[in-house]
Amino acid sequence: MTIVPFDDRDGYIWFNGEMVNWRDAKSHVLSHGLHYASLVFEGERAYDGKIFESRKHTERLRMSAQLLDFDLPYSDDEIVEAKQALLTKSGLKDAYIRPFAWRGSEMMAVSAQNTTIHVAIACWEWPSMFDLDAKMKGITLDISKWSRPSPESAPVHSKAAGLYMICTLSKHSAERKGFQDALMLDYRGYVAEATGANIFFLMEDGKIHTPIADCFLNGITRKAVIEMVKDMGYEVVERHIMPDELAQAKECFLTGTAAEVTPVSQIGDHHMNPGSHCRNIVEHYAKLVRQ
Repeated sequence: MTIVPFDDRDGYIWFNGEMVNWRDAKSHVLSHGLHYASLVFEGERAYDGKIFESRKHTERLRMSAQLLDFDLPYSDDEIVEAKQALLTKSGLKDAYIRPFAWRGSEMMAVSAQNTTIHVAIACWEWPSMFDLDAKMKGITLDISKWSRPSPESAPVHSKAAGLYMICTLSKHSAERKGFQDALMLDYRGYVAEATGANIFFLMEDGKIHTPIADCFLNGITRKAVIEMVKDMGYEVVERHIMPDELAQAKECFLTGTAAEVTPVSQIGDHHMNPGSHCRNIVEHYAKLVRQ
């Protein structure tokens, strides 16, 4: 597999209000965002040239920044328009969009009140991860040794770079064991989420159960899927779920910008068979994002 590095590609990046050539979009190595993780970001998808839930992602980007004690120097309207303009200029229809904001290099210490806030947006081609038949085989999850932190120890509702360090560690460990991703528990021992996606279970009672998003991101895709499956006639139960309840799950799936809706076939020693419910939800989501 040939890896195309992200610093050496053709195209454009929206950088502090201007369209710049991809290779020229650079930040100094002594930026606060690099050294102290004062960076927030979003992951978004465009389908047929239209960005799904663009404004909601923009609003969350601003909220994430405010939780890290800085604000974006552009309005929501400006960011929404910039994302669409970049997508158009890039000539892409089905794409991944990554807006992000970080503190600059004026101060190199824990304090960062006088740093410039930079904002950039990149986008690149990213078709759906799997076709339906491949997706229905389901992915496998290890159970991570790392836990999602408590709200008293981290800004858990911010989509902030620093919170993904344990996700990277969890995913690397899972892949070394032959799994494709990892399920993370929270600081109390409850089921939380995968490394970059929320999780849902179809339980024996016929209802869809999902963890309460009280110490991890309440994903935009998660919320869209909850409303969608309710319209499909499912009852959704948001509650704390213990790991030993995984044995009662008939089907399981992940949701997220990258994952979309991805069925799960194994979590640790627990095996599930992605079936008609997962297939139906996957198909409905594919229609939802293209409305």
